[in-house]
Amino acid sequence: MKTVNIMLNSINDVKTFVNVVSKYDFDVDLTSERYVVDAKSIMGIFSLDLSKPIKVEVHSDDCEAFLSEIKPFTV
Repeated sequence: MKTVNIMLNSINDVKTFVNVVSKYDFDVDLTSERYVVDAKSIMGIFSLDLSKPIKVEVHSDDCEAFLSEIKPFTV
């Protein structure tokens, strides 16, 4: 499992992020304070506090391609 922090600053950022995550068959969770949502759920992401960094937990060890695709969002 790998963990990185991201910022999603706009609706377009959320849409782009969900499109990237949806291409991969492993599970990805987003954690903001005490809330955890599926990163493939656009409604779940909008339920989080997007004004703060969000922790991304990737449930795969072979995720280098995914991590490079979300590089623009990492903080």
